[in-house]
Formats: sequence, structure tokens, C-alpha cells
Amino acid sequence: MLYAILCYHDEDMVGSWSKEQDEAVMKKLAVVQEKLTRQGRLGPVARLLPTTAAATLRKEDPPLVLDGPYAETKEQLLGFYIVDCKNLDEVLDIARDLGEANPGGTYEIRPVGYFNQGGTKA
Repeated sequence: MLYAILCYHDEDMVGSWSKEQDEAVMKKLAVVQEKLTRQGRLGPVARLLPTTAAATLRKEDPPLVLDGPYAETKEQLLGFYIVDCKNLDEVLDIARDLGEANPGGTYEIRPVGYFNQGGTKA
């Protein structure tokens, strides 16, 4: 089963890290990623650019494009992992490992429904 681990954190806090602090966190996360890669369980991983680089398309008539996300939240979506796990307990263990490497913030875990082009479920 594929799961998405959505990584939320205070964007201003993460953005204020020094280059050395950021590199230290990335190094710790790389240890978890390498373990998952060896196990054949790591799919795509993405670190999103700041919300100031984002655009939002509001589905109105006509559609309206806005700068950045239009939500006032304390934590922003900063990235995600796709992992292959047998069950929720297994993915929660991975999220705990990621949390030890990158303290603070929140991880949202969701099963991924993957569909190939043409509607065939994979």
C-alpha cells in the first residue's frame, strides 16, 4: 500500500534556519531516506518551495488565479514522502523516524489511491 506522508511546519521558522541548521536537518533526514531506499520502500520525496512562490487557482466562473495559498494557518505544507508500507502502523513508524530527524511540525499520513492513465487502478 502506498502512503503519503505530508510534512507541515511553520514556514517562517524553517525559513529562518541558518544554512548549517538546514543542512544538519537534511543530513538526519537522509539517514531515514537511505534506510527506506535500501528496503525498497521509498518513492518520490519533494521539498516544496515557499508559499510565496505558489499560486492558487480558485475554481470559480471564470477561474481566478491568486498569489500563494489563501489560508491562514500556523503550519504550511512544506513537502511530502511517498512510501510503500504494509499497514498504518508501519508508516507511523517511518513518520516517527522522520520526526526525530526533523523536530517540530506535523506529519499527516494518507493512503494513496493511484490510478494509471485510462482509469486502470494499479
